[in-house]
Amino acid sequence: MSRDTILAKIKQATQSIAEKAEYPAYEVTDLHSAPRLAGDGLWQIFDRNFRAVNGKTMRSCEELIAFLQQTHQTTGYCDPALWDAVGRVLQQAGLTVETEYHREQYDRYQFGITRATGAIAESGSLILDDDNTSDRLAALSPWTHVAVLAETSIHRTIPDAVVALGEAPNIIWATGPSKTADVEGILIEGVHGPGEQIALCLA
Repeated sequence: MSRDTILAKIKQATQSIAEKAEYPAYEVTDLHSAPRLAGDGLWQIFDRNFRAVNGKTMRSCEELIAFLQQTHQTTGYCDPALWDAVGRVLQQAGLTVETEYHREQYDRYQFGITRATGAIAESGSLILDDDNTSDRLAALSPWTHVAVLAETSIHRTIPDAVVALGEAPNIIWATGPSKTADVEGILIEGVHGPGEQIALCLA
C-alpha cells in the first residue's frame, strides 16, 4: 500500500473528528476537591499542593541560586525571554547560563529555566505549552526544571484550567517531578523527565 493511499485512508477515517467536540455538560462543583482548595490565596494553595507532590516553590532568584549551588548544579539553560529577570542574576552569581539549547549536548545541562503558562492551585500542577516554552526539551531533559510563573496566572481549579486551554499543539501539566511506580510498585522520581521540579514565582 502506498504512502498516499495510507494518508488518504487516515484522512477519511478522521474527517468526522476534524471539529472539536463541545465539552460535556457537568456540574463543575462536583469535580472540586474541597480539602485541596482550603486556604486563603491561590499561591498559598498551590504552594501546599505542589510541595505535597515533591515539587519545590521559590519566590526569588536568590533562593534558586542557593539551591543550585548547594546541589552543585552549575550549568544550565535559560529562556532568552527570562534573561534579564533570571539568567543574568544567576550568571552574576557564578553559574554558567546559556540562552541557546543545543539538543545534541542535552546531557551537559544540569538545569533548564523556562516560562510556565500558568499553574493549577487545586492539583499543584504547572502548565507548560509550546506557545510559551522556548524549548520543550530544555524543560524535560535536565535533572532540574525551573518553571517561572506569575502569581496572576494561577488557576484555582482543574476545570478553570481546562476552560483556559489555548490553541497550543502541545500542553503539559507537570504535577511535581516526573515519577513512575511501574516496577514492583516502587515510586521512582526523575525517570521520564526532571527529578527536581521548581516553581519560581516572581510576580
